[in-house]
Amino acid sequence: MIFISSLETAFYKESHPENGLAMAKYMRNHFSFFGIKTEDRRQIFKTLCKENQLEILENARAIALELFEKNEREFHYCAIEILIKQLKGNYKKEDIHLIEKLLTTNSWWDSVDTIAKYILGEYLLEFPLETKKVIERFSNSENLWLNRSAILFQLGYKQKTNFDLLKSECEKHKNSNEFFIQKAIGWALREYAKTNPQAVKNYVSNTNLKPLSTKEALKNII
Repeated sequence: MIFISSLETAFYKESHPENGLAMAKYMRNHFSFFGIKTEDRRQIFKTLCKENQLEILENARAIALELFEKNEREFHYCAIEILIKQLKGNYKKEDIHLIEKLLTTNSWWDSVDTIAKYILGEYLLEFPLETKKVIERFSNSENLWLNRSAILFQLGYKQKTNFDLLKSECEKHKNSNEFFIQKAIGWALREYAKTNPQAVKNYVSNTNLKPLSTKEALKNII
């Protein structure tokens, strides 16, 4: 596709190998990077999106999948940004398969957290009757990142948060020794505490959460 080849050409042209090594190290060397600063990457991306607007509109899902299979992390970020913009208000029920694919491909906290909040979360707002089935499946999976997504997908829901569901997820995973799960529990509770601090405080007080989860959950509660 023209957009992908143009993006690849632009990223190689603007690459900074030394920066790329530092970025890769920050991500524990799970991915390679072109070393392009965020603001520069977004400007390149924005320009090429304007130039290839119709192609992206008609092929957003396919473009995102192809970008996500590439090695450099900058491509994955672009894939996520395309889907956030193009699919909001336009999700199809079968998009859950695409979402699961993205969550389990080249997975790390930076991609998973964004997908969980802005893509999975939006999808389930559009298809609320799918929530129980999807979250139960993700939560029961052996995949860490699907578990984390099941805990985090309501970030930003505010008053729309299903606190009973959130508590259920916390209960299910509260004994996990996995850092990313303990952190997710605390983060999800801390976010909901912005809407209902007393409910979170009461829940944490009556639940034997891991110390990290407790610390994160109560961080902003006086």
